[in-house]
Amino acid sequence: MNWLDIFLESLIVVIAVVSLVANLLVLLCFTCSAQVRSQVPGIFIMNLSFCNIFIAVLNMPSTLLGVVKHQKPFGDHFCYTVGFMDTFLTTNTMLSMAALSIDRWIAVVFPLTYSSKMRLKNAALMVSYAWLHSLAFSLTSLLLSWVDYSPAYASCTLHLREDAESRVHFMVFTAVFHACTFALSLFILCFTYLKVLQVARFHCKRIDVITVQTLLLLVDIHPSVKQRCLLEQRKRRQRATKKIGIFIGSFVLCFAPYVITRMTELSPSVKIDYYWGIMSKCLVYSKAASDPFVYSLLRQQYKKTLFGVCNRILGRNTLSGHSSPSCMENECYSQRVNKLMEDNCH
Repeated sequence: MNWLDIFLESLIVVIAVVSLVANLLVLLCFTCSAQVRSQVPGIFIMNLSFCNIFIAVLNMPSTLLGVVKHQKPFGDHFCYTVGFMDTFLTTNTMLSMAALSIDRWIAVVFPLTYSSKMRLKNAALMVSYAWLHSLAFSLTSLLLSWVDYSPAYASCTLHLREDAESRVHFMVFTAVFHACTFALSLFILCFTYLKVLQVARFHCKRIDVITVQTLLLLVDIHPSVKQRCLLEQRKRRQRATKKIGIFIGSFVLCFAPYVITRMTELSPSVKIDYYWGIMSKCLVYSKAASDPFVYSLLRQQYKKTLFGVCNRILGRNTLSGHSSPSCMENECYSQRVNKLMEDNCH
């Protein structure tokens, strides 16, 4: 066993642990917070988290055993099940990300009609479509015996046997599958998030004009407050672009190498390198580890829920602490100053 095998095995273990823990924390927030449950995006996030958990529990250990043994980890029936779930779960996660982007697009571009367009019933219909879409491709591949152990990826996934006579049909199916999953989801993400970015920049320009006018009127304002207002003004312009870049960039970085590799190997003359195939599969798995942070856990609402759960587990009151009275007074004073400065900025 060389160092590349050890690195890949360690990488899969780390990704699996992070994916499982992070997505379980998202489910914990959904269970403990009525506010999270009442919001429409929570349905898409729950569907995404469940898919990521199944990937971490079923597909990642199977790939790990494939890397360790350099062969099919278990029998044919287990491999067919894992291959079916690989296609189903990967497709479902992509469509869930696309659904989240549609939700954000409607919320930002059509805020006045958001409550009527994105009801819980409509969100459930979108999730149902994602399941049917994923089920159609995964069942088709299973019924046509296009699911097997692929040595190039050390995984049970879409794979055509060497002696199969339906190569042309398999090539067409693979092309249509990636076009209707990766390409479709990427198009929806780019279209919706770029529209969101356009609206966000428009509002930032309006806020910038109001901020400058306010600073010109407040001639007696302290220079440090003016400096902070201008700094917040610059950060506001960058914040929306950074978030959109993370949403689209993480999707492309994690899925594009694997999809391009799968399309390239359709040519009979192309042979995929063993380590590159597994690495591209690990990039797909890494999306399951990053999704909870990209869409959930870094948001203030989820952090507040986790903080409350930790306090209940430790038996602490959120208002109590070990700070001295003077520290509490300084903290309160600091909060009042920050509030005043924010009011001056806006």
